[in-house]
Amino acid sequence: MKVLIADDQALVRSGFALVLSIEEDIEVVGQAANGSEAVRMAEETGAEVVLMDVQMPVMDGIAATEEIVRRDLAKVVILTTFDREDYLFDALAAGASGFLLKNADPDDLVEAIRAVAHGHALLAPEVTMRVIQRFARSGPARTSPARLPDRGGAAGDAAAPSSPSPAAAVPDPAAEAAIAQLTAREREVLGLMATGLSNSEIAQQLFLGESTVKTHVSNVLSKTGSRDRVKAVVLAHQAGVTSDGGATPPAASSHTPPQG
Repeated sequence: MKVLIADDQALVRSGFALVLSIEEDIEVVGQAANGSEAVRMAEETGAEVVLMDVQMPVMDGIAATEEIVRRDLAKVVILTTFDREDYLFDALAAGASGFLLKNADPDDLVEAIRAVAHGHALLAPEVTMRVIQRFARSGPARTSPARLPDRGGAAGDAAAPSSPSPAAAVPDPAAEAAIAQLTAREREVLGLMATGLSNSEIAQQLFLGESTVKTHVSNVLSKTGSRDRVKAVVLAHQAGVTSDGGATPPAASSHTPPQG
């Protein structure tokens, strides 16, 4: 798969290119020093995935991401040194398919590129819970047909209470129905995904091979109709799935379940 690297620091670009050069299925087709160059080179090189820094001259990475996604030129993974919520949510709003910190392990970077190239999404474990909490606060009203929000639609915002706790307290019936299709092991994997663990961390905790965990994650996405990992963990949160794979039973919807 073709990858374009966009960062205003030449040393950073070279470092990422070196990491990716050992992967047989990844080809670095260009390096851009600013957002404007990234947009132009994404079109010229036919890159499938762009690794995008945020703070760059001429055009920042968020604006470049929005333009690349709008023109359907490539998928974008944001790579930043700064663990900032405004960067995270601005990147997702712009259409980024991934968000990683620059201190991520090389294996995580490669996994993100492959996942995004195949139409999935991948977020750094450090920021996953923030996304879940934001979606939970702007989730569907309990009296309306439940659906997964795209990016916190206006209707969800209007129906959401000022505090995030009530939205998380009452399991969503539609979400529970989707989760009910999973096996016990798949529910357990989903529960750990919802805590922000990566595939390798889930494998260590459950004493499974990482390839086995990837299979379970794939099954979770397929059975729940989730486009990507983010949607799946939001669904888990709406259904009240806990880190051990358990969920609040339907009868508990009349009162606030214990927090786990």
